[in-house]
Parts: sequence; C-alpha cells; structure tokens
Amino acid sequence: MLSFFKRRGAGRLTPAEAHRRHTEGEAVLLDVREKAEWNAGHAPKALHLPLTRLMSGAGLPASARGKPVMTICRSGHRSRQAAKLLAAQGVEVSDVAGGMTAWAREGLPVNRGNGRRGSMA
Repeated sequence: MLSFFKRRGAGRLTPAEAHRRHTEGEAVLLDVREKAEWNAGHAPKALHLPLTRLMSGAGLPASARGKPVMTICRSGHRSRQAAKLLAAQGVEVSDVAGGMTAWAREGLPVNRGNGRRGSMA
C-alpha cells in the first residue's frame, strides 16, 4: 500500500502531487462532482462518479476497482466525504486538497469531454 493512501481516515494530497500520481499511473483520479460541473471541465483521463451516486450505493467504475483512488471535487468538501465513504469500504483512497479550484489555480490541465480546454463551473 502506498503511504499516502489510507483505509481508515483518508489522507490528503496537493493538486500537483495528485496530478503526478495520476499521470504516472500510480492512482486513479475520481471526480465526484455533478454532471454539469464535470462537463464544464475536468482533469484529463479522470473518472467520473458523482458523490450523490456513490452515497446511493453505486460502485466504483470497473477501471478503478482494486487500484488506489484519489477523489476530487470543486473545493475539497465532497471529495473528503467520498474518500471517507470509500475508505470505510476498504478502498485505498486519498483526496485532493482544494479540489478542482486549486487544481486549475495551479495551472494543471482542465479539459472538456471533447478534448478542448475546459473551465471550472
């Protein structure tokens, strides 16, 4: 198990650290924002599962199962909730401090589904 992931009480990562780990394939980035937020812009190659669906019992996308997961939302509140929920299910999980707001502020890539540059909603 990687040291930044925890099964009890999720750890936190900076956007830059999450970007590096996601880009290098060390972990899956799971965006837990709602569909309109996701459509406006998200991290390239992130997976999408809104917190509302996760709280309703939806499972992780197949490509995230059995892998370390990093949750992200707009500001960090929903991603912390999602990380705690996933940690309770035994998932190796961490969340991204400051969410997509901090991600974009640090100049990290934000794309729309069509590959064009996205924005924060």
